[in-house]
Formats: sequence, structure tokens, C-alpha cells
Amino acid sequence: RVASHAFVDAHQTSLAHIARASLPPDAPADVSGFRLLPSGEQSFDGRLALAERAERSIDAQYYELHADPAGARFLRVLRDAAARGVRVRLLVDDFYAADIYPMLSTLAAHPGVQVRIFNPLLTRSGAPLHRMLLSVRELARVNHRMHNKLFLADNQVALYGGRNIADEYFYRSAKANFVDQDVLSVGAVVRDLSASFDRYWNSEQVWSLQQLVPPTADAAAMQLQFDAISRPMADALPPLNQVPIDPLRQTSIRLQLAEGRLLQHPGRARVHDAPPDKVDQPTLPDQPSAAIRGKLAVIASAREEVVIVNPYILPGPIGLKLMAEAASRGTRVLIVTNSLDSTDEPLVHRAYSRYRAAMLKLGMKLYEFSPDLARKSGTFGDYQHATLRLHAKVAVVDRRWMVVGSVNLDARSALLNTERGVTIDCPVLAQQALSLISGDGYASMYRLAMAPDQQRLTWLA
Repeated sequence: RVASHAFVDAHQTSLAHIARASLPPDAPADVSGFRLLPSGEQSFDGRLALAERAERSIDAQYYELHADPAGARFLRVLRDAAARGVRVRLLVDDFYAADIYPMLSTLAAHPGVQVRIFNPLLTRSGAPLHRMLLSVRELARVNHRMHNKLFLADNQVALYGGRNIADEYFYRSAKANFVDQDVLSVGAVVRDLSASFDRYWNSEQVWSLQQLVPPTADAAAMQLQFDAISRPMADALPPLNQVPIDPLRQTSIRLQLAEGRLLQHPGRARVHDAPPDKVDQPTLPDQPSAAIRGKLAVIASAREEVVIVNPYILPGPIGLKLMAEAASRGTRVLIVTNSLDSTDEPLVHRAYSRYRAAMLKLGMKLYEFSPDLARKSGTFGDYQHATLRLHAKVAVVDRRWMVVGSVNLDARSALLNTERGVTIDCPVLAQQALSLISGDGYASMYRLAMAPDQQRLTWLA
């Protein structure tokens, strides 16, 4: 492995000019810009559009990158960027990577493309759980996964949040799709995110793909294999719904790039991420990672209101204590999470269900996302028989602060996975996030309440 770092000389690229034009001309050096991306279609097309505009570099870091139409289309746009002379660095966690190894290894045969794997398991093929079982003698190591998600173009524009690269994160799946949230940023926070990427890219926990999957042919032959593998899959991607505006009435990133200015709301941000060597550290229940500590610190600072949206809520004693302290201060706490019908992790949901009564008795407002109600309300579009699942990880505090990223409120995020969260100080963004949650009058959710006997729960539409 050869160490490499983000380019600091990309200030004359077209994306650099657009990034500067997207902030106030007198903005201080520590100011960033932010835009919410609630639309899966626009979020995916935004990644493609940024990759097509990049001139110097693309850095991408993902927990899941699937061998499906969205994954193939994403990899092909990276290949095309490299062909223009753009340096491409792609970092993928190994847990779900086995199916996409053929595409990754042939992509890595292209000049300008580097692919690295985080914390590899002991085998290169098979289903994730099967590979984990075959790695059981190193379970203490392989049970730590890189849950981070990040896309950087020319070290000038960043796109980050909860979405992986797979059909279901961009409303392209006929079976189930995730309701999620990303953020597009320019300015100071991009430098911090880029530095975070470099820490992972150059860490001891990362392996070059060629170390794990040696080339099976010469570079020219493997490049042809990449095209043969990826083209039919990418061509199978259903056309993106080119809706002129998203739920916040924002036009697409692609259109704004063509206009020379991205919609950005100015503010400031802090990046909280766990170091990659967390993999090699002992798991101590009383020492959660920096990413979740940062999120909990913002939540604990609330004086008036906390709104938490998270697919998995396992508060544990620490979380219940924070909720009790918030209640004692008179702070309103509203939580939105998955119902049993919408969750993709039924065992986690079962564990969460044990805390529901305690949270309600502390005065928390608790809502559960319902695929059926969401389909009836039409809030997230018309997806016919596809199940909608909540996957967004957002906290809004006092209508000013917002935390977005990969951090779930459960033990895996706290103790095992590496995560990244971004705390954003931007009242406009916070208000927009709240409008997305309550804009349909909570028509996509059930409100939970204690029955009059204070023993049973009731679900109210």
C-alpha cells in the first residue's frame, strides 16, 4: 500500500468555482454550505453528476456497495472519470463485498483507479454471515465494520449521510426501499471530511484489493471484463424519476451544476468519527466511540426540543438516563423509528420494543413508521407494492442544530462499528429537516401511547 492524500491544488477546477459561488462572497473560512437531499433519485443522480464534473479526484467510502444496477452504474461513472485523468480512490467495507468483487477487481485494472477494502474477512466468497462464521477465530476483529458513507469530488464538494450504494437506497428496488437523508456540502466541512477519508484510506486496517484478489489476466483483458460484467447490469437500472423539484422544492444537483451555483445554506459544522484502529481496540461498554459521543452530546445540550429519527433505537440505561434528564428540564423529545412492518432488523426491533413503555412513561413522544400508511399518504411517492423502510439517522436540537451521518442509536454503532457523524449549526437546515418529518401531519406514522391501564401500548394513526 502506498499512502496518498487529498489534493490541495484543485482550486481551479469547475467544481471549485461552483463551490465558491455557492457561499456568500464574504463568508469566513470556517463557514460551510449545506443542502438536504431527501429524494433518493436526486441523491443518486447527484453523485453521478458530481463524478461527471470531477477533474482532479473522486474519493468514495461505503459500507455497502452492491452488485446491482445502481452499484454497476456508480462504478461505471467512476471508470469514466478515471479515463478522463481523474484519480479515483474507492474504499469499501468487506462484510457485503463478496458479490461485487468481480466488478471491483476489474475496475481496479483501469489506470487511475485504486480500490481498497476495510478489515477483510478470511474468505473472499459466500454470503456475509457464512463468511463471518468462517472467520470466527478472528471474531473480535471482523465483528468491527466500517459503517461510514461519504462521496467527495475534487476535494470541493461532499455528499454524506445514511445512504449506501444499492438499488434500495435510491428507490430503484421493486421489493423494498429505504427512506433516508443525505447532505450536500461545500466549504470548510469538506476539508474535514476529506481528512477523515485520508485517515481511513491510509490506515493499517485497509488492504489493497490486489492483495486480496490477485489479477487473473492482464490489465487490458480485465478492463474488457469490467465492461462485460457491468454494462448489462447498469443498463437494467430503471430510469430515474427526473422530478423537477424534490419534497423541499429544490431543483436537482445536475441542473444547479449546469447553472454554476449549488443551493447551499451557510452554517458551521463539526465532524465526529471513530478512528479506523477502533478495530484493534478492546470493546469497552463504558467507552462509546467518538461518533456517538458527539451525537449524544448535542442531544444532551437541548433546552427546548429534540427530534430524533433513527431506524434502530436501543437507548439502554444511558439513553434512558438522558431522556429522564431531558424530561426534568422540560425538554420535549420526539422519536421516530421503524415499526415491526418496516424494519429490516426484526431482532433489533424486538430488543427496542422492551424500551417503548419506559420511554413513553418518561414523557417521550414516540412514532413508528408504517409502510402501509406511507403508501396511502403518498408522501414518499408511488411505490406500489415495494415496502418502505426508514433508514435516516437524523437528530434536530432546538430547531438550530442537526446531526446527520451513519450513527445509529444502538450498541453496534456505539461499540463495534466505525461511524461518522456531522453536527451542523444551521437553523434553516434544521427547520427543513423538521418540515420533512411533520410535513404530512405524521400521516406516514403511528403514534404510540400507553393504554389507560398503563400496562399496554396503543398505536394511533
